[in-house]
Amino acid sequence: MRIETAELADVLVLIPSPFCDERGFFTRTFDATIFDDVLGAGVSASFLQDSQSRSGKGVIRGMHGRLGRGEAKLVRCANGAVLDVLVDIRRESPTFGKQQAFQLDDKDFRHLYVPPGFLHGFQALTDTADVCYRIDRPHDPTEDIGVAYNDADLAIDWPLPVTTVSARDAAAASWAQLLERI
Repeated sequence: MRIETAELADVLVLIPSPFCDERGFFTRTFDATIFDDVLGAGVSASFLQDSQSRSGKGVIRGMHGRLGRGEAKLVRCANGAVLDVLVDIRRESPTFGKQQAFQLDDKDFRHLYVPPGFLHGFQALTDTADVCYRIDRPHDPTEDIGVAYNDADLAIDWPLPVTTVSARDAAAASWAQLLERI
C-alpha cells in the first residue's frame, strides 16, 4: 500500500496493491502500520466505527461536516464508482475554502484519509455504489453541519444529472451561512 498527499492540506490518498489472478482479486484496504508511519503511532487506533452506504447512479450525498473536534475518516468505494468531493473548512488551513474531487471505485481501490475540518460528499457514478467509511468518533447529530450540494459559491462540478438527494441535503445551508457559523 502506498500513501500519497492530495492538493488539500492533510488529506491522504491510500493506494492498495491488489493481487489479481483467475479467481479475482485480494487487496488490503487498511494497514495500521503503514498508516501510523505517515500520521504518527496510534492514530489508527482512534478509528471506532465502520459504516457503509449504498446509492444509485446520480445520487448525491453531501456536503456534510462536523463542528467541535470534527471527524476524521477513511472513505472508499467498495462497489461501483463515485466522485468524492472534499472542501476544506479549517480557517487556519492554507487550503481553506478550496475543494478537490477524487474518483473512488472498485477498480483501483484508492481511498481517502479525510482529517477533521472538511465537508465531504459524493455522487454515485454507477448503477450501484457502495461507500465505506471508517470514522474516529461516535456520531453526534448536534454537531452536524452541511452546505447545499448545488451551492453557487462552491460551484461543485457534479458529472451526472442529479437523480436523488435527501431532504436534509436539499435544505442544507449555503457556503456563506456556514462561514458565519465557523
